[in-house]
Amino acid sequence: MDDYSYLVKITIALFAIVNPIGSLPIFISATEGWQKTDRARTARTVALSVFTVLSLSAFIGDGILDFFGISIPSFQVGGGILILLISISMMHGKQGGTRQTPEEAQSLAERDVIAIVPLSIPLLAGPGAISHMILSAQQHPSFTGHLALVVPVAVIAGVIWLVLQLADAITQRLGTIGINIITRLMGLILAAMAVEFIAHGLIGLFPQLAS
Repeated sequence: MDDYSYLVKITIALFAIVNPIGSLPIFISATEGWQKTDRARTARTVALSVFTVLSLSAFIGDGILDFFGISIPSFQVGGGILILLISISMMHGKQGGTRQTPEEAQSLAERDVIAIVPLSIPLLAGPGAISHMILSAQQHPSFTGHLALVVPVAVIAGVIWLVLQLADAITQRLGTIGINIITRLMGLILAAMAVEFIAHGLIGLFPQLAS
């Protein structure tokens, strides 16, 4: 697989995990009653926060694994299962429980500062997205490979900024049904990616499976 195809694949999978369109209703609810300038500033902060968290995951995520003594195949299986659970929730039209608790969702509108937590972490840059970046970095362990991952992260951050800027218009145009359809399609794509991660991890743990 050439570098271009690899980056496109990473971008598509990351978009499915982050699912900015599916997060629109929560963003609208959390910023209800805000002025347009305040929403725009929050959208920019969210995009920058997601970019920072995911970029750092690509560069130092493997170091964190080494610190805790976790092997890459084990993390591939664990991360793949986590991503699969998120995809199943998405295909049922739900936000995964690994991204936020009901208590967090209920208190969104009561918070003064929400751009970092929970909108950026864990709603958008959640465990699934972080796991995906660590696993992708392990497939291309060189510094250049890690640096290349900044491209899809930047693309996704840009999409997040654009989607949140157009939150009102997109929600009105798509409606609840439209958002649910997109969420389910992204969940299906994500499930296929998760199976790939699990398969690679199992082969690493049990090399005899490859024969």
